[in-house]
Amino acid sequence: MEFLRETLERQYGAETAGEIFAGLSCNRAVTLRANLLKSSAEEIAQALTSAGIEFKNAVWSREAFILKNARESAVWELPEYKEGKIYLQSLSSMLPPIVLNPQACEDILDMAAAPGGKTTQIAAISANKAHVTACERNKIRAEKLKFNLARQGANSVYVMVQDARRLDNFLSFDKILLDAPCSGSGTLNLSGGKLPEGFTEELVSKSAALQLSLLKKAAGLLKKGGELVYSTCSVLESENENNALKILDSGFEIVPISFEGMETIPCLPSKISGALCVKPAELYEGFFVCKMRKVQAGGKIKC
Repeated sequence: MEFLRETLERQYGAETAGEIFAGLSCNRAVTLRANLLKSSAEEIAQALTSAGIEFKNAVWSREAFILKNARESAVWELPEYKEGKIYLQSLSSMLPPIVLNPQACEDILDMAAAPGGKTTQIAAISANKAHVTACERNKIRAEKLKFNLARQGANSVYVMVQDARRLDNFLSFDKILLDAPCSGSGTLNLSGGKLPEGFTEELVSKSAALQLSLLKKAAGLLKKGGELVYSTCSVLESENENNALKILDSGFEIVPISFEGMETIPCLPSKISGALCVKPAELYEGFFVCKMRKVQAGGKIKC
């Protein structure tokens, strides 16, 4: 626990670090997304009301539902869930696809796609009209991804069971989502007063190295003028800003994140102006999102 506390206090100061610890100790509300490929926000609202489930919508998305008096088990019993009209997903996890803003006919790469929450959301936002390539190197996780894609009706997605770092260099994409594997520092459950056994300094270090290697690959696969959204469920700058800053000198610029209702999201300070770092809270997991545009080809990425 001391490692995390010292790291957060060094990065944010003692007061903000205390707020993060409080957020990581919350019993977070259940949230879900209406799948627009099969349903509508209105239909899901009616289904929840009929089941006696109270809710409110996120200010920034009518499709995002926050449940007031139910846990996941109640959602699992709904016919709409079984039919793929609902996807259980954290509010923070819904943000990267919104920031990516996928459009019809764009070639989009999701570099670490399983289990498919963001992938299916990309398909839904683009009404299945974007051409999405979803990578997952683990065969078991890839099968889960395929299951969720089929259940959600995301038929515009092509799954590659492959490490995205090994994609052929002749491929190119208009937009890339890199929701990178990370330490999960923003999603830790500290209600028991101690860190999970697997959360260590070594995990953070290994995660940062993996993220940078994926970012380097993304930089090479993105078309000039294309946009890269880099996200993690971490609040540590070694996994977030430090990695993003390393590719800016290779021909990228920051695209400031802005969307209606963003001001309602609890945020942490970031040393990248225009990035979004979500503070863990009752409704939100800790999350980092940064959007970058490739303005020129080539350039060497700093190590």
